[in-house]
Amino acid sequence: MINIEYKKKIGKELDNFIDREFDKYAIQTGVTCNYQSFYFVATEDNKVIGIITGHTYYQEVHISDLIILEEYRKKHLGTKLVQAVEEYYKDKGFENINLTTYGFQAPEFYKKCGFQVEFIRENKNNPKLTKYFLVKYY
Repeated sequence: MINIEYKKKIGKELDNFIDREFDKYAIQTGVTCNYQSFYFVATEDNKVIGIITGHTYYQEVHISDLIILEEYRKKHLGTKLVQAVEEYYKDKGFENINLTTYGFQAPEFYKKCGFQVEFIRENKNNPKLTKYFLVKYY
């Protein structure tokens, strides 16, 4: 009997399962997967003040989260973290960096960083939850 259950977190074993199966299918179709998670952490006096996370897959870099402590916002730390991702993956065979953000979050910030809006999914009930899909090509 097949059992399906919700997992809040997965361990290394399931993480390896994902990597292995992604790679196996990609190889069968003649594509290189390159799936890897990344984390760039900003600290000051051993205190975490910001983080940018994401992953690479195929020829793309995807930013998942950018979080800056409130007292460090508007001090260009977010820009520096985005630039760290751009520089790290530059010349490593990736075509673009992409991300999604909501209207209440940071679409204008990412535009200032050089990202272009590819698509907007409008939320008719709550415009703050309108979703922006952005990309920046190398």
